[in-house]
Amino acid sequence: MPFSSIDLCSRALIKIGAKSISSFGEKCAEASIAEQLYTPVIEGLLSSYPWRFATAQKQLARLSQTPKGDYKYAYALPNDFLRAISAGPIGIGKGLDYRIQGNQLHTDSETVLLTYLFKPNELDFPPFFSHLVISYLAAEFCLPLTESTNRTEHLRRMAEKDFTSAKNIDSQQSVPPSFQDFSLIEVRL
Repeated sequence: MPFSSIDLCSRALIKIGAKSISSFGEKCAEASIAEQLYTPVIEGLLSSYPWRFATAQKQLARLSQTPKGDYKYAYALPNDFLRAISAGPIGIGKGLDYRIQGNQLHTDSETVLLTYLFKPNELDFPPFFSHLVISYLAAEFCLPLTESTNRTEHLRRMAEKDFTSAKNIDSQQSVPPSFQDFSLIEVRL
């Protein structure tokens, strides 16, 4: 079942024994804390691991200005960009020497295909990631709402276990990458 941002926050609040919310605009501590912490927690979780459901590729548009320094070309990053995974020439998507600076990618390549992490709509989160989000939100909400450091630490440990489990599930969503250009294999041929 897909969850909205309010659903995810409400479930995390219930997990720590607080009352659920129906909007971020409610006049209560739970809604205020959820509104303040939700986006940083989501963006932090999404950018902490190359989740397959939050990975995209895009050909970048070259900017007219040239970067100052080491590279010849500057490219605009996508609006939904969270973190780069790799960059390569068109059709390959990896192998380029590049640097992210501000909202630009700098490189010497005349074309760039960027593989990156983005923030998908909450309704598109797979169940294992929604469970992880609820765990992390509960850990983040606990201290400001309950002032219990012991409970907060327990929830953080549980969230870390859920993170490991979610990474394992996500890693099983595609074929593992094979070795490429490995010198020991080339010697045997």
